[in-house]
Amino acid sequence: MVSSWSRKLPSEEPSKAIGGRIAVLVADDTPMGCQLLKNALRRSRHAFDVVACAVTRADVLNSDLRSIDVALIGEDLEDGRLMGFQVLRELHVSHPETKVIILCNSPQNDLVVDAFRAGARGVFCRAEPFESLCKCIKAVHTGQVWANSTQLQLILGALVKAAPLKVVGANGMSLLAKRETEVVGLVAEGLTNREIAVKLGLSEHTISNYLFRIYNKLGISSRVELVLYVMRQREQVGHLG
Repeated sequence: MVSSWSRKLPSEEPSKAIGGRIAVLVADDTPMGCQLLKNALRRSRHAFDVVACAVTRADVLNSDLRSIDVALIGEDLEDGRLMGFQVLRELHVSHPETKVIILCNSPQNDLVVDAFRAGARGVFCRAEPFESLCKCIKAVHTGQVWANSTQLQLILGALVKAAPLKVVGANGMSLLAKRETEVVGLVAEGLTNREIAVKLGLSEHTISNYLFRIYNKLGISSRVELVLYVMRQREQVGHLG
């Protein structure tokens, strides 16, 4: 049985669907898979509106993501195995406000950890009851993180084993340029890409490009890891002080 562990996140927006209903994007590896999920959600007793369906990475990224409350994305899409994880990473950089649930075909430990590391708000196995999926969507919509007890143990284990992130390269030089350092600082303050763009007088697209470069330089893959990076560096500076 799936249980939910939650931490309320700040600045949650009201539902974007009409009448307080939850606007859902469904992405799966076949049109039939999308249609089955869409029909099941619409027939449920919960207030879901499936406002978009997608079967490819491009379909998801070209959707009107600002009108979506929760994106339900399969681990595989029509254009490739584990393409759902690639889309998740891109959404986490370009649209960090989008709440994503990854639908896993089976509860593989490494995929569960990778999904949360890449920014998923929930991971749900297709073998679980449909009613639990409905509860998962509702929980994620309200700002909770959905994980069962086994998944929580995996996440905690991954945090314990995580190697410290490097601040500088082998030559002792800073890995980040001045503007990249500014972006990192604003991300750590909790600003969205749009807010960072306004503050720095740049476009959201430019901020997304900065984040991709920052992630590559630091060897990380998500906003959460970036915030943890900043926290570690500040702790180290505090100890040295």
